[in-house]
Amino acid sequence: MRANDGGPRDDIDAVAETWRRDGLPEPLIAMLEVGKRAGRITMLLQQALRADLAELGLTYAEFEVLTVLRREGEPYRLRPSELTRSAFLTSGGTSNVLQRLQKAGYVEREANAGDARSRFVQLTPVGLRVTERALAASADAHEEVMAGVPAGDVRGAADALRDLLLVIGRRRYR
Repeated sequence: MRANDGGPRDDIDAVAETWRRDGLPEPLIAMLEVGKRAGRITMLLQQALRADLAELGLTYAEFEVLTVLRREGEPYRLRPSELTRSAFLTSGGTSNVLQRLQKAGYVEREANAGDARSRFVQLTPVGLRVTERALAASADAHEEVMAGVPAGDVRGAADALRDLLLVIGRRRYR
């Protein structure tokens, strides 16, 4: 129980104290703290990146879709359903993002020669250049946000979160 050990405290510790006063069990409080802290880290990273993405004319969701395509390697293309899974978006969200990216000239949709019912989404050369610039901005934002955190602590947190995701990531929720 970190909150009472006299060590450093963050904003989540204050919230956890209210959960303790309300009688929530410690294992549940720890679970809630993980979710709150993971969400807060995500928010801080996205805030640090938001201005740079805006300068590139991108939202965070658009950045995610572009980076998923980039990770595929040449020819930087996927089916929309594969893109949805890899970007952790809904199919409706992916469709909206793809429309905006296509209008900006960053992606193109092409027929799938092997299956007339499906199409591919592919990065254009302009989209690849924008993606590279956005990835550089993302690296800078991560380094800025994580500055001062020992590399071993970052590695330990990444490994611990992986362990959690290996268990909870298999579950499907509505």
